[in-house]
Amino acid sequence: MRQLYDTTKKLYGNYRKPERPVKSKDGKVITNIEEQRNRWAEHFKELLNRPAPLNLPIIEATPTDLPVDVGPPTIREISIAIRQIESSKAEKQQNQTTFQQRH
Repeated sequence: MRQLYDTTKKLYGNYRKPERPVKSKDGKVITNIEEQRNRWAEHFKELLNRPAPLNLPIIEATPTDLPVDVGPPTIREISIAIRQIESSKAEKQQNQTTFQQRH
């Protein structure tokens, strides 16, 4: 795959996506590189330095005393886990066989 990529790159040459124009606030295209950089800096200052919202949402704390069993697993839980592992392995093996039959 890498060889295909390298060959395609050599044949096609150095390709660059055309750059999109940077526009001022009033919609005029900025051609000067320094002015473009300044406009980007201005854009991100406006984007990142917004005032805090006036009405903050009220977020209730979630309960932390959830009933979680941290004891050793039961025999039933172990047998369910083993069946799930075996089922997963069988499914993977079936998928591999189907894939091999197709190709």
